[in-house]
Amino acid sequence: MREILTLPAVANGVPEVLAVDELLDARVRWVHVSDSGGVARLLDGGELLLSTGSGWPTEPAELDAFIAGLVEAGLSGLVLELGVHYRYVPAVVERSAREHGLALVVLHREVKFVALTEAVHSRIISEQTTALRARDEVRERFTALSLRGSPADFIVHQLAQTLGSAVVLENLAHEVVAAEVPPADEAELFADWEARSRFEHRRGGIGEWLIVPVEARGTRWGHLIALPGPVHPAGRTSVLEQGAIALALGRLADGPSDEWTRIGRQRLVDGLLAGRFAGVAGAAARVAAAGLPIEGAVLHGMVASGAPVASGVADAAARAFAGRAIDGAANAAGSSTSARIVLVSAPKALTEAQVQAFALALVGGDRAAAERLVLSIGAPATGLEGALGSVQEAIDLARGPRPRGARGLVVRRGDDRPLIRLVTSLRDDPRLLQHSERMLAPLIEYDLARDGDLLSVLGAMLAHPGNRTAAAGASHLSRSVFYQRISLIGDLLDVDLDDGEVLTALHLALLVRRSAAH
Repeated sequence: MREILTLPAVANGVPEVLAVDELLDARVRWVHVSDSGGVARLLDGGELLLSTGSGWPTEPAELDAFIAGLVEAGLSGLVLELGVHYRYVPAVVERSAREHGLALVVLHREVKFVALTEAVHSRIISEQTTALRARDEVRERFTALSLRGSPADFIVHQLAQTLGSAVVLENLAHEVVAAEVPPADEAELFADWEARSRFEHRRGGIGEWLIVPVEARGTRWGHLIALPGPVHPAGRTSVLEQGAIALALGRLADGPSDEWTRIGRQRLVDGLLAGRFAGVAGAAARVAAAGLPIEGAVLHGMVASGAPVASGVADAAARAFAGRAIDGAANAAGSSTSARIVLVSAPKALTEAQVQAFALALVGGDRAAAERLVLSIGAPATGLEGALGSVQEAIDLARGPRPRGARGLVVRRGDDRPLIRLVTSLRDDPRLLQHSERMLAPLIEYDLARDGDLLSVLGAMLAHPGNRTAAAGASHLSRSVFYQRISLIGDLLDVDLDDGEVLTALHLALLVRRSAAH
């Protein structure tokens, strides 16, 4: 109604709004012209009625009932032209319009109703045409995404770009699978996400959140949620539904495996380790919304290597001790062995028995695989920053080779490798970096210039102190070639490689370099 009043065909009639201004936000579907007192039965709802009032009832009670009937029929607004039948608006009409919530506008000058009708209908048809074109464009875009097999997080990103607002994909447990949210809003939006989401679902879509199910063939996997944003010509609900269809098609193509959770948590772990978050509070809220409790929990960073660990099993394994876990693929530095980084949240620090059971569950109970598994565990921590430090410690622990002759499951803890714990805690100290550069610069330059392996040989020697035969085997070199490399390292560094203090300094420098490189 508010837009209609700005049209020249209406403005020429000198319009005056008599009902409450907020009623002008009513949407107009069509325009109807009638002076009949029984026009209400001819309406379908959403119309704007133009009238001179010549056929209206004359008695006040009948006029009040007439206005009430128009509102009951769903009329969006009433425009009354003065001068032909009424010189002024009857008080009962104005009062009744206000009481019943009907937008009432009077025209103080005569206008051609046909011109006014044509102007409004042209505007409506133009908007409908624009909406149809926009819907076609949106449908084509998201159909193409589904045909290309775009992952869930990319579809959510495209939805957020299209709608100009935050968009969240959650599973049926109200855990966030993927989200596109401004970093400044993460902490507030994701705080206590599950409770807020359940509350909005109970409201049945009458709140500010726009919620659309993601389902196909009678199976529902989750919901798409769009937060308030600008109007879209295709309709915000229509856009979100197209995104839901694309997600559902992708979910059907994925088969029984839950690719949503795997990819979503993989991206979350990658982002955390790469520092791709604006603030700790927002990142912690996002992690908690994904199903990993942060507040009041003890957190452990872990790296599982040496045996294949399926995606998603860590969370199921953690539930055995009332915990939760998220995991992502990794590659332990210094080794080609595929590994998984795991962040575990538990009510309290894990006992040795819980660690053993957790490790066995990671390989699906396969004891042969468990015999090859190496589980590196960072120190217990609280808060997201502490948890990331624990993960980094686990990554540093995982860099070392499996102990020669070790049988069965190998569990590494920070307490077992005090030097690694020191490096992890001081990894950003420039003095450590300077020490590493000063000690290793000749070897680094040599390897870069000649595509050499002196750093690797030094690492093997330090990993097997006092056992040059084992060190040569770890380097995949013959003993004679290995000794030549060691001699060259000593000459380049101008140090005595039999000096314990020198070896300690070199070990520290190499650990710092590996940690900093990661």
